[in-house]
Amino acid sequence: MNPTKPSATSSLVTGGVFRLTRNPMYLSLLLYLLAWAAYLSNWLAALLVPLFVVYITELQIKPEERALSALFGAEYASYKARVRRWL
Repeated sequence: MNPTKPSATSSLVTGGVFRLTRNPMYLSLLLYLLAWAAYLSNWLAALLVPLFVVYITELQIKPEERALSALFGAEYASYKARVRRWL
């Protein structure tokens, strides 16, 4: 799936890592930012983490979810009920 064109999605993947989180790519970026902040030993760098979560949730994840709901309807609603957005 191209995250910039969620309406072009042809199938709903619910297995593998998608059984644990609906957004493994964004979760990995979040973990990378946490590791980066720890590596720098800088609490100011850690402030970027919540900003990233808010930004990516509002401007990327929610629009993707709307597109997937339109494409897959009840199947996606069931998936959302079973699997959390982040972890």
